[in-house]
Amino acid sequence: MGRRDPLLREIIAKDVKTRGGKGRDLTRRMLYLPALIVAGVLLACAGALIALSEKKAQAAFPGKNGKIAYENFGGGTDGGIYTINPGGRGKSKVAGGIQPAYSPNGNRIAYAGSDGHDLEIYTKNASGGDKRKVTNNSTDDFYPAYSPDGKRIAYSVYNDVGSVIYTKNVSGGARSKLTEGWEPVYSPDGKRIAYTRFVGNTTEIYTIKVGGGDKRRVTHNDKGGNDGPDYSPNGKRIAYAGYDGHDAEIYTIKVDGGGKTKVTDNAKDEEAPSYSPNGKKIAYECFKALGTDDDEDFDHEICTINVGGGDKTKVTDTAGYASDPSWGSRP
Repeated sequence: MGRRDPLLREIIAKDVKTRGGKGRDLTRRMLYLPALIVAGVLLACAGALIALSEKKAQAAFPGKNGKIAYENFGGGTDGGIYTINPGGRGKSKVAGGIQPAYSPNGNRIAYAGSDGHDLEIYTKNASGGDKRKVTNNSTDDFYPAYSPDGKRIAYSVYNDVGSVIYTKNVSGGARSKLTEGWEPVYSPDGKRIAYTRFVGNTTEIYTIKVGGGDKRRVTHNDKGGNDGPDYSPNGKRIAYAGYDGHDAEIYTIKVDGGGKTKVTDNAKDEEAPSYSPNGKKIAYECFKALGTDDDEDFDHEICTINVGGGDKTKVTDTAGYASDPSWGSRP
């Protein structure tokens, strides 16, 4: 989850405070709320997104590799959601929101955006246009993720008791409460949802049946917390960001909790993994200047890497802060 979006850092900060602890170096990785990011978001969105977010979760559905959606703020950029080819060309703005998540067929993108009062879930064509509002509440709704059939969206709601996961038909109707937590993501077979939740004063990855029940803990990190789950297209593994005692790195693990593999190994935080639809690569947040003392909170780009590590490629080259990638299928 990292430092991406101010709103959720504030949410987590409140939750951690009530638990009397800091968890996995949460003062730096989850609670840091830099004023310049907030200012950059407000300027980029011209006041439309008054209070914003943090890391995504979205499914990587099987298919041919398409574009990567991501959010970009700061550095004088026209903030919002963009798409780009994995090779770094064809950048295009889609919406003025945050936390993009591709639909299974790659035709639409779900995201969180302001309605002038709070954050709601919207969908839009991946090329822009045909904006549709999915939620309409008096609370902040964020972290949308499509179901494999494209008919439902899982998302998080922040209210007085913390962050709670709901699911809802994309066409509207009543919402269904699932469990406490955030960053929900459907398994490719549509039977389970992976998500992040507190365990004491830190965070771990869990899965649960889409209808509730059979909650299973996937990760166990004695060095700090884990967050930002994303299912592989074959549903056998989950990618996530984990704290290794020094910084956050990208890992993958079997859905039953075995076979943990470290994908990245750098001097600064690497976060927000998203599998490619063909299952061979992972898009994630990387840094422009690895190994330097540059301010980490203003230095993120989108990179890709092989699922087993190696062949790292920087996709974006922004003046601002690129984050929260979602790798879509080719329509």
